[in-house]
Amino acid sequence: MLRIDGSQGEGGGQIVRTSVALATLTGRSIVIERIRAGRKKPGLKRQHLTAVRAAAAVCAGRVKGDKLGSGTLAFEPGPVTPGRYDFRVGTAGSATLVLQTVLPALMLADGPSSLSLEGGTHNAMAPPFDFLHHVYLPQIRRLGPRVDLTLHRHGFFPAGGGRFTVEVEPVESLDRFELIDRGPLRARHVWALVSRLPEAIGHRECDTVCRKLGWSQQDCSVEQVADSPGAGNVVMIRAEFANATELATGFGQRGVPAERVAAGAARQMHRYLAADAPVGPHLADQLMLPLGISAHRGVGGRFRTVGLTEHSRTHLDVLRAFLDIDVQVEQNAPTTCSSR
Repeated sequence: MLRIDGSQGEGGGQIVRTSVALATLTGRSIVIERIRAGRKKPGLKRQHLTAVRAAAAVCAGRVKGDKLGSGTLAFEPGPVTPGRYDFRVGTAGSATLVLQTVLPALMLADGPSSLSLEGGTHNAMAPPFDFLHHVYLPQIRRLGPRVDLTLHRHGFFPAGGGRFTVEVEPVESLDRFELIDRGPLRARHVWALVSRLPEAIGHRECDTVCRKLGWSQQDCSVEQVADSPGAGNVVMIRAEFANATELATGFGQRGVPAERVAAGAARQMHRYLAADAPVGPHLADQLMLPLGISAHRGVGGRFRTVGLTEHSRTHLDVLRAFLDIDVQVEQNAPTTCSSR
């Protein structure tokens, strides 16, 4: 029984999701204590519960402490079973984070899986659907598995109600992963989504991004979302290179001017472009789990990133606690991470 301190490092929900994902994959029982202890509202939230219960569903796991606000969780996994699954967060909590909890086990299962997920698809503090589609999953496919997403309905905070489906074609073992250079720029795009709000908000955001980055209006588009149950807005900036893609996002908030939202996203993209590394800070965090699994199975890999966040360093600590792997971080500029 492995005990995990849920308050260590960054102390967020990623500790719960990564621990449960690794328990599901390795068959190792865990207890997570002091979950999100440093947060204003500590303990498990709805999206964490959905992720834990989703993991239990795909491996017939036994769970204790799976209730809202719980500070301790015990998880005893069983064998992973591929198949058809339907997971609903029930709020605007991130459905994309639920997917990232169960995907590691399913992409190494002994058969294909089909998933339907409902909840938030475009949330602050979580990867939006478009990040998974354009940035994360192309790199997962380089490891061998085939994972395809289809967005059926957008879900913004606070209404939620989004839905997407996932098809997973697993592999027996992961390929070695190398991502050191991003290669030449192939395409760039700025697009703003607005739901039940004036379309002018999106145009103001696009204008701001173009002015900040020196891009053309031809690189921009505004989409009035008709399928979302609630109001919402997000501006996304995509830079697609030969070997990697980065997506910077800004989420509209009540009382915050559209120009300020877009300027924040533009700063994210500017930092990425100036660093000349293929892996942005969010992708670096999300690549650690599959590369850790690959290293645990004797393969491993390496990538160059613009730098590691506190969130990423906490993620590495959980991986080291769970897996017998050697993870090296070389603090040159940009940072190189390798596992073997």
